[in-house]
Amino acid sequence: MPEPDAGKGFGRLIRSIQAEERLPSISSAVFCEGEVAWSEAVGLADTATEEEATPDHQYRIGSITKTFTAVCIMQLRDAGELELDDPLDRHIPEGPRGPTLRRLLSHLSGLQREIPGEIWESMESPTREELLAELAGVEQVLAPGRLWHYSNLGFALLGEVVARRSGTPYEDYVRERLLEPLGLTRTTWQAAPPVAKGYFVHPYMEQTILERYDVDLRGGSAAGALWSTAADLCRWGVFLADPDPAILAAETVEEMRSLQVMADPQGWTLGWGLGLMLFRRGDRVLVGHNGGMPGHVAHLSVAPKERVGSATLIASTAPGKEVVRAVLALTEKAVETFPAAPSLWRPETPPPAEIEPLLGRWWSEGGEFVFSYRAGMLEARIATAPRELEPTVFEPDGADRFRARSGLEAGELLRVVRDDRGEVVKLYWATYPFTRSPQVFGS
Repeated sequence: MPEPDAGKGFGRLIRSIQAEERLPSISSAVFCEGEVAWSEAVGLADTATEEEATPDHQYRIGSITKTFTAVCIMQLRDAGELELDDPLDRHIPEGPRGPTLRRLLSHLSGLQREIPGEIWESMESPTREELLAELAGVEQVLAPGRLWHYSNLGFALLGEVVARRSGTPYEDYVRERLLEPLGLTRTTWQAAPPVAKGYFVHPYMEQTILERYDVDLRGGSAAGALWSTAADLCRWGVFLADPDPAILAAETVEEMRSLQVMADPQGWTLGWGLGLMLFRRGDRVLVGHNGGMPGHVAHLSVAPKERVGSATLIASTAPGKEVVRAVLALTEKAVETFPAAPSLWRPETPPPAEIEPLLGRWWSEGGEFVFSYRAGMLEARIATAPRELEPTVFEPDGADRFRARSGLEAGELLRVVRDDRGEVVKLYWATYPFTRSPQVFGS
């Protein structure tokens, strides 16, 4: 674990954000090596009573709830209960026709943004039954797949898919399959004291704040109803970086982190995976989600490779983009403060006899590749590729056949060719011939 004083700079950062943005309170935490390494809260949880905010105070996390919904969908996919390319109406017959579950997860469904009704004025959300009864009037504002278009309604409907395919009410499913197994005791559907009150800070009256009303999302809970603490959100971030296979396979979480669409195609700084936001910061892509509810703003971001991340909760409605950039910087600072320790080399069991002749350098016309054996798997990488670039990993697919599980040409077949004496003379990968020395195709 990090040294006790390693997080001093984090405290200075959140104090600066709190003062510059006039935030009633802010609570942040950082994790590394699978544990919360630092947490702190500053400001007032209740301005009327001058109750100080603490790391144990809950805040609304808004749309970060969507990441829990997405994991539920992926659990059901892995269990064979659904496919991501299923149309929504296969699981909700009364629902809109056309969008697939994959497009709902990545906000490519084209469905209207909000749940039916003017809930952000009335502060009353429809019940599950009322929402389902109103689906016939839902607008398909864009053709599915046409453009990225954020939809809270889409995730409310994904919550209904979870309930129908699992046979368990959505909120119960999340609690039983995610919150309890991961020990997220301070992440709840209803506020559990101590709670930080939400506020609106007047933009032109320097010292004026207004307390915000809470809205019960009811039928839209899968889109944003959870409450949490920064430390609990960091524990969720630990899962997104290094998942417990008893809850969801690492390969599935990696799939969730894969880019589906750029949300800002001009800037190329924000994309969407399967229920996860992808924040490009220079050469690094962080994954996580933002959240907002009346009186509260939340952020979670994770550097998956380094397995480091941060969570920030704010008791103020819609602070500016500078705050989002600042809290993203908190994760970047965490990566710098807690760099991943290099894995120690240890000798391993030698490769099987049939794999040993495949190892070493191979050429595919002008390209040189190195095949090696590590952690019980056959790997390949371009000879000139930087070491930090992940190699292609193969898994057996029959006699002298391997399938690329990840990396370059994922899914493609690697076939081994032997001569009459059983000696390996050639490889075919994605139908490209590989030889021990450079040769032009067709020779």
